[in-house]
Amino acid sequence: MKKFALLLAVMFFTVSLVAQQKGKELALGSTMPQFRLNSSVYGDLNSADLKGKVVLVSMFATWCGPCQLELAEIEKELWPKYKDNAGFKLVVIGREHTDAQLADYNRKKGFTFPLYPDPKRGAYSKFAESTIPRAYLYNKDGKLVYSSIGYSKDEFAKLLKAIEEAL
Repeated sequence: MKKFALLLAVMFFTVSLVAQQKGKELALGSTMPQFRLNSSVYGDLNSADLKGKVVLVSMFATWCGPCQLELAEIEKELWPKYKDNAGFKLVVIGREHTDAQLADYNRKKGFTFPLYPDPKRGAYSKFAESTIPRAYLYNKDGKLVYSSIGYSKDEFAKLLKAIEEAL
């Protein structure tokens, strides 16, 4: 009987710990999660290779309306300003999309920045569980200095300011 009670207690503790972790967001100051993206179009990208750079990780889906607005702003304002800055890296991740789907999408939209596929949410799951678009800005030390969920012009203006401050 004691073994059964102990087993129940361990199971309860484990379930409650998992439930607490499930809804957590990345905290400001936290280190960038380790991830790897594979693209036949843009090559492989490993988060370990981003050390020493200011990194913006942007997550989207092709069917998401607010994502379309944010990506249009990235193309119009952010990418032209920072694409040639060696100290900055833009990582745009298509949640649940393949290279082929993103190539087709990009032909329609005409974006000039790279779109990395994440067909099984391998990278996305290290940052979040739900909701897009999402943006995470990391400083040169790999620490989270800004994050946002959803899209608004005001929020995007704050992101641009945060990038300037991080650079």
